[in-house]
Amino acid sequence: MNHKNLISIFTILLFLLSGKIQGQSFDKDSLLIYNKMLSKKQIHEDLKILLAIREKVNSGLYQYRSKKQIDSIYNTTIKSIKKPMSVIDFYKIILRLTDYEGSVHNYTIPNLDLINFLNRQKSFFPYPLLYINGQIIFDGQSSDIPPGSRIKSINGVTDVELMHSFYKYYTADGHTITEKLSASVNKSFGINYLLEYGLHDAFVIEYISPKSDSPKKKVLPAVTLHERETNIKNRFSAPVTNLTDFRKQSAYSFHMLNPDTGILNLRSFGMASGSDDPKFEPYVQFLDSVFNTLDKNKVSNLIIDVRNNPGGSDPNFEQPVMYLTDQPFKENVQATILFDPNFLPYEKYFWGVSTSERLDSVSRKMGKEYLKGVYPVFKNNISIQNPKYNPFYHPKSPFFKGKLYLLINENVASAASHFASLVKAYVQNVTIVGVETVGGYYRHNGHTPLVYELPNSKIKTQFSIVNLVQDAPKKDNQPDGHGIMPDYEVWPSLDDFFQQKDTQMEFTLKLIKMK
Repeated sequence: MNHKNLISIFTILLFLLSGKIQGQSFDKDSLLIYNKMLSKKQIHEDLKILLAIREKVNSGLYQYRSKKQIDSIYNTTIKSIKKPMSVIDFYKIILRLTDYEGSVHNYTIPNLDLINFLNRQKSFFPYPLLYINGQIIFDGQSSDIPPGSRIKSINGVTDVELMHSFYKYYTADGHTITEKLSASVNKSFGINYLLEYGLHDAFVIEYISPKSDSPKKKVLPAVTLHERETNIKNRFSAPVTNLTDFRKQSAYSFHMLNPDTGILNLRSFGMASGSDDPKFEPYVQFLDSVFNTLDKNKVSNLIIDVRNNPGGSDPNFEQPVMYLTDQPFKENVQATILFDPNFLPYEKYFWGVSTSERLDSVSRKMGKEYLKGVYPVFKNNISIQNPKYNPFYHPKSPFFKGKLYLLINENVASAASHFASLVKAYVQNVTIVGVETVGGYYRHNGHTPLVYELPNSKIKTQFSIVNLVQDAPKKDNQPDGHGIMPDYEVWPSLDDFFQQKDTQMEFTLKLIKMK
């Protein structure tokens, strides 16, 4: 045995005997098993494959960034990696690269074995937190820290550092940052905290109680994922936040607030997979009954609330618009993919259409047939959508003659943003209240998600392949590269948090009273 082999064995023994790694002992269920080290060569190979796939398949790659900019960020990243790196650290690099593109439909996830391991650990932050006015606000109901307290730091990391570190986890269309702001608090202290900051047995919290200027410290023990989810259900803001949670509310509902004002809640556009879905017709009938009620009773004001709507399918999102405009409209003016559907680029790395399940050969064949039907002609390096899949939508009766108030926020995405885009484009008497949507006004990549798995890291990257130029005329108050802009920008306020009031709805009702 040579000298180098002896050193290698000695190093491995020291590593195995070194005790706890990030709070977890080295055994058959250790983080070391799932968060393996990648060599410089493996990392470079995965990055080159990632770029090659996106150049050939992702039609939105150069939507908001030039080829020079994309090539530059990849080349700079590759040159910066000069030593081995763990899967999690490499995952964070890919997050930054895919976020840079500017598409809300981009999604990246490490191997599910790693995610499942992390979810089994008693390392979760125990209580919910809420983004309000650029601050991290404690939203738990506990004797440990009063609700409404401002969190200044966690385990020595300041609130500003914490929020900025999570931006890369939340992609957005174009240059929009609104969702990044709130998601960096509202959505980040579960699995993403573990990925970003590792496993901890406890959390040292520096905070300022309501009506106090003096910082205090509290040590909170880490909890299981189940315990965290239980505390989230019991959050202080639940009476307000639950009302706009698409997971807790019906996809659609309507009620009259008073004789002059009705509220139509559209929490999701996933109520049906298409017009041939048996669930589509009841939804159409529901909308018809709503607008007949509004017309019969000569209702002056209608609030349509799509806050937190994550999207769904067409023709669901077009249906309400047909009662709100007297003009025909289309879903898009152009929809294209980059490749010939007969030949899926880099198929050996193709995983499927979901990160949770690998597509079998039969399903792959069916998928190709579907794409060939929708994008039948490949010419000049693009395949254009068959016009029959992009029909005109014509106005329906009864046309709503009153004033429309559309409530949006930073979590309105995909088909829901597209709905808001159509409303802004085609509805005359509309006032939009809330926060810029995460989905774009003029264009987006959507419709068909594809997932590829990188060979060395097993990281899966998902993106939607159809580039859509939406049927959205130019508006002076609607900048390119952004989501739907409200007429009145209204974020939740801390005062309303304490009173458990819905800031955006309260603002809208005041507007109605004034007009």
